[in-house]
Amino acid sequence: MDAERQRQMILDQFTRQAIPFTELPAHSEEASNRLVIETAGITPNDTVLDVACGPGLITCEIAAIARRVTGIDLTPAMIEQAEKRQSSKGLANMDWRIGDVTVLPFDDASFSSVVTRYSFHHLLDPKAVLAEMVRVCQPGGKVTVVDMFTSSPEQADALNQVERLRDPSHVRALGADELVQLFEDAGLKNVRTEYYKVEMQVEKILAVSFPNPGDGDKVRQLFRDDVGVNRIGMGAMLKDGAVYYAYPIVIVVGDK
Repeated sequence: MDAERQRQMILDQFTRQAIPFTELPAHSEEASNRLVIETAGITPNDTVLDVACGPGLITCEIAAIARRVTGIDLTPAMIEQAEKRQSSKGLANMDWRIGDVTVLPFDDASFSSVVTRYSFHHLLDPKAVLAEMVRVCQPGGKVTVVDMFTSSPEQADALNQVERLRDPSHVRALGADELVQLFEDAGLKNVRTEYYKVEMQVEKILAVSFPNPGDGDKVRQLFRDDVGVNRIGMGAMLKDGAVYYAYPIVIVVGDK
């Protein structure tokens, strides 16, 4: 897949997802937000960049703690939602940029903390984006990536298949060990990890997704067939006649 096609796919998906993504409760779950912020070590002294910030869900939570926070995202509709969220929370220590995260429009060492959440599986070249995150981070600062991950090659194939059907802008979920290796290769030190899960109901996630015609039914069938099997690695289960599953999430933090 070429970079321009992927860029257009992200713009298409997330322009349509901007409002429903913002309103999905699982994306604003307090305990997971708190775990991310604590693991990233964000303090009142920090100047933070949120890369691929989307509608600013965790960006605004970070701004309640940090000195200054900047969010950047490719999709104007997402930044519009982020600005509305900032206004509703009365946060004055924030600014937003529309831009491509593959080449961040900031000087070297501009931020003491650089984070991204739920973005790496959309990237054609996560190594290059991590390098940019490291570049704009100050010496002694922290870089944090939060994303879904896979536990084995077999589960990776199944998870990536179902996610590409649900969201055509999905590229590939990395293994947790792959993410740690990327951090070490980028020269980050003291790399550590934390984990959590984000529970979803199949019908609710499909209601806020925009799969290609017919692919939503394929997603339903794949999850239904995976109940009690766990080939996908998301623990599909039936509750009150509905199929639920949980994204396995890893938080990876390294020191520059």
